[in-house]
Amino acid sequence: MKSNKLAIATIVALGLQVVACNHETDHDTQKGHDSAHWSYEGKTGPTHWASLSEENALCGTGTQQSPIDITESTTSDLAPLTFNYSPIPLSIENNGHTIKVGADTAGLLKIGDDEYQLLQFHSHSPSEGAINGERADMVVHMVHKNTKDQLAVVAVFFKVGETANPVIDALWKVTPKTAGKAQQHETQIDIKQLLPDDLNYYTFDGSLTTPPCSEGVRWVILKQTVSISAEQLTQYQTLYPHNARPLQALNDRKVLSSN
Repeated sequence: MKSNKLAIATIVALGLQVVACNHETDHDTQKGHDSAHWSYEGKTGPTHWASLSEENALCGTGTQQSPIDITESTTSDLAPLTFNYSPIPLSIENNGHTIKVGADTAGLLKIGDDEYQLLQFHSHSPSEGAINGERADMVVHMVHKNTKDQLAVVAVFFKVGETANPVIDALWKVTPKTAGKAQQHETQIDIKQLLPDDLNYYTFDGSLTTPPCSEGVRWVILKQTVSISAEQLTQYQTLYPHNARPLQALNDRKVLSSN
């Protein structure tokens, strides 16, 4: 009898791990497996996420939640970032929460000896996350996963400047205006053009920034911002004027800095 109970408990635990992994690899999207509708305002907004579904409990009780405001950091000998990305055909989706680009054939991120495959990237405005209380105009989150199903999210902050970003320009030209399935295009995009020249970064342990707010996510926040034009920002905010989760408590976590 004890062995039967142990087997059942093991199966249940593995099932929960699979569910968490499915949610995490689809970060910032809403699919049919989501148990409750959520949004960024009103009765389904961030302050209510935890009460919308039992699986969203960490949105209210988690102690390593994202995004955060980085006001202090500890300089550390962090491993360098290597983005081994190749140009890919454009697959773009308006999922009702953000604009998401599929990128699971683009390549790998290396953090020292650790390798993560890029899955997708998506955007928020204003930025999810702040530096010394200041949010950027927009952020792109590049979501990666390693062979152990652990996530690493690279955040690139964008600020309005004189220079438009070529990748953002290509995306906005074909962005679906309403939510629906991903659209495929022959246009090739070079994701490296979303990255700044300086790859110094902050890093900390955090969570998904959308339900179910699963923790155990490795966050990498690039320090140097990238320029977008005022027109590019306006185009995005026409669809999503505010799709950013409020800043979360740091609690006992430490933020490490590469310089």
